[in-house]
Amino acid sequence: MTVNDSNGFMDRRGFLRLSAATAVGGGRLLAAAGDGGETPGKAAALPCRNKRSSMTYQRLGRTEIVSSRLVFGCGAALAGGKAVRLLDRAFEGGVNHYDVGSDIYYKGSERSLAPFLKAHRDEIWVISKAPAPVRPGRDKEFTVAKAQSAVKMWTRLMEGSLKDLGTDRIDAYYLMAVNDPSLVRSEEVHSAFLKARAAGKVRYLGLSTHHNAQNVLGAAIETGWYDIAMIGITPGGWYDWNTKDLAKGTPPLLELQPLLRKAREAGIGLVGMKAGRHLAPGKALGKGDQKAFDQYYDSKLMASGLSAFQRSYAYVLRHGLDVVNADMQNFKHLEENMVAARSVSGEGAPGTRPSG
Repeated sequence: MTVNDSNGFMDRRGFLRLSAATAVGGGRLLAAAGDGGETPGKAAALPCRNKRSSMTYQRLGRTEIVSSRLVFGCGAALAGGKAVRLLDRAFEGGVNHYDVGSDIYYKGSERSLAPFLKAHRDEIWVISKAPAPVRPGRDKEFTVAKAQSAVKMWTRLMEGSLKDLGTDRIDAYYLMAVNDPSLVRSEEVHSAFLKARAAGKVRYLGLSTHHNAQNVLGAAIETGWYDIAMIGITPGGWYDWNTKDLAKGTPPLLELQPLLRKAREAGIGLVGMKAGRHLAPGKALGKGDQKAFDQYYDSKLMASGLSAFQRSYAYVLRHGLDVVNADMQNFKHLEENMVAARSVSGEGAPGTRPSG
């Protein structure tokens, strides 16, 4: 393959050769990567956008979103127009779920995605998100007035997202980086979403969290309002964005299965993020120990030929997560992550879920 060794870039020709090679070897990886998860249940018979044999798919909770098990994380990748060249390649590989974020955090990413969205509006799912600022510890008392102020900003940012994406509707919109369960339970949030949905601007409500995620997800389950939850989670348990490390005292992923199962039974689609971030080098990213999660894998997964990052994605997909969101900056990252998503055989996360 053609790779620029200094920064990991791969050209189109090298990408297609690697894609063909991994498609041939995919069957061998399927058996190797299915390391101990329960037999996947079948997704409901719903249309699947951009369905390709090179990708596996999963319905997200009670929604009608049948998502590629690899989600293209557009936020950082497309900020300033970076990695736009990967969008068509991901589409060719069967990726149909593109996750982006408000301009207040990801400068220019929604505008960079807009032409691709226009070209493929009914062939893909596009989800965006924005923060509703509430700060636990500082906002000691979560009042109605604080909730109204936070939701007002979130709604304004949603309008900005639609404008920047060049569309009048979006498939789902998240409360971004929410870490306060009180905000999750806020009737003001739910009311704002219902108004936006009634106006045809958004179809599903979601949240993203990578700090205090266990309590945030628990609150989402209690309300019954949230269709999708994107959570910072790894084979070793919860990921904490503040420390760029595993959350202090977190149980490993296997011990979190009861909570994840409860979320699925409540109809919440589960999107994993930061599954491999802990393995990345550099203080701003992770700890750089690519063997950090090996203790959780069985011999089949260790012998699968998958890289440390691929193993982390395959493992979370086999143990409770419907799909995994990855930030991809070059062709090499994209293809590695597509192989990991393909390594999970069949549709459906472990366990059963409501079909309606």
